[in-house]
Amino acid sequence: MRRAAVAIAAGAMAVSLAACGSAKESGDNADSTGSAKKGDDIKVGLLLPENATARYEKFDRVLIEKKVKELTGGKGEVVYANAKQDASTQNQQVDTMVTNKVDVLIVDAVDSKAIAGSVKKAKDAGIPVVAYDRLAEGPIDAYTSFDNVTVGKTQGEALLKALGDKAKDGQIVMMNGSSTDPNAAQFKQGAHSVLDGKVKVGREYDTKEWKPENANANMEGAISALGKDKIVGVYSANDGMAGGIITALKAAGIADIPVTGQDAELSGVQRIVTGEQYMSVYKPYPQEADVAAEMAVALAQGKSLDSIAKDKVDSPTTKAIPSVLVPVVSLTKDNINDTVIKDGIYTVNEICTGKYKAACDKIGLK
Repeated sequence: MRRAAVAIAAGAMAVSLAACGSAKESGDNADSTGSAKKGDDIKVGLLLPENATARYEKFDRVLIEKKVKELTGGKGEVVYANAKQDASTQNQQVDTMVTNKVDVLIVDAVDSKAIAGSVKKAKDAGIPVVAYDRLAEGPIDAYTSFDNVTVGKTQGEALLKALGDKAKDGQIVMMNGSSTDPNAAQFKQGAHSVLDGKVKVGREYDTKEWKPENANANMEGAISALGKDKIVGVYSANDGMAGGIITALKAAGIADIPVTGQDAELSGVQRIVTGEQYMSVYKPYPQEADVAAEMAVALAQGKSLDSIAKDKVDSPTTKAIPSVLVPVVSLTKDNINDTVIKDGIYTVNEICTGKYKAACDKIGLK
């Protein structure tokens, strides 16, 4: 796992260096979808989907703002809005940013379909749009996220490893993400590609708005329907839902069964330390955020994305979108030191607070 973390760090550096170079080049060949050439005095609109998941305010916003400043010599401005999981609010926020004439938008969509009209409105106003973390519909100019199918495969493989021989006899519950999030469908696809035929899925849910309380209610329903002695593990698509799931398991007297997660949230890492949660998927947010900022600055300045985005992806409405997909790592108690601590996401002191200290000492987090 150390080699994987090092490889990711090296990849992040390579992408960052290449992209920084492109943002500072003379830019004679402007991208056909970009705005007119501008200098460093640009305004970047940043729209994030919600603030219940810790990553958006703690990492994504801060990292993107920092990178935009770095790329523009401190002259670029980031105008920020959070939709708090409301698609209508996010559409209004796009309208406001179009009215205020931002030079480029970075959008992490609450609802990938509902945002399409607003993306077109921005495009019609000459404002390019970078889809961030989720592939929004509409005339998107660029996209960066993690390899979401691989995320699901990583979760499924970890769950099977944790189950061992129990996979043959018991049943699992699958707690997928929101049906309005295209990433959730890809996570589900990846997980099923690994789990199908290897373990019986007793109950499966698409969890409204990714909310932990909805996952908790779904888990209570699954326990009631299947019986607590029949459930051997839970596929949870992210850490927030894993928290709600584990609360339901505890209330039913179910312990020592593996539960997956994603995002390496602090609370999720702490549950991994204690053994309540088996794993999470660590996604190096600094690389994703840096790429989004590099794409946005280049587009605002009318420059090509060729040296930043080597891949292309298709959305339901737009073909061959310039893209960067960032790799991920399976996070367990065995590699916390080599991932979130090594990369500066958390310190040992942040993870190993009072009630977690003994468990941290036991696994060597000091």
